[in-house]
Amino acid sequence: MVRKAQRAADFSVLDSLINSRSFVLEADFLQNKYGYMVPVVPTLNFIKVDDTKGILQTGSDTRVGYNGVGGVTAEGNIGSWKIYKDYKGLRYTVSFNILTNIGNFDVTMTVGADNNATATISGTTSGRLTWRGHLKTVNNSRVFKGYNTI
Repeated sequence: MVRKAQRAADFSVLDSLINSRSFVLEADFLQNKYGYMVPVVPTLNFIKVDDTKGILQTGSDTRVGYNGVGGVTAEGNIGSWKIYKDYKGLRYTVSFNILTNIGNFDVTMTVGADNNATATISGTTSGRLTWRGHLKTVNNSRVFKGYNTI
């Protein structure tokens, strides 16, 4: 009974976080369209939403890439924001797109009351990448943004 009440309280906090449009999904794993999953550094692999701006970044602490942190950084404006609440399952699905310097990306993010988050990114090609991790407030996140690609 106590656990159920705690999950309901966590769901309420999550509601505030998502509606503020100010959060970061720090990824513990990245997964490609074939299901292959690799562990990653959360501070370099993230999706950041800050009001009308968004950042998608992949990175590695062992390589140098286009963005200076072993991957790609895409930053731009957020459009078509939609939130779906699942009261029974205590989770949210947030859909939006980001128009960046390297293309337009559709993002579908699912976040549970336990703060586990999954976001799948697709663009104009058949490729798809999924971030799996946890949601944090912008102020509590320790992400490091690399250089914008291109």
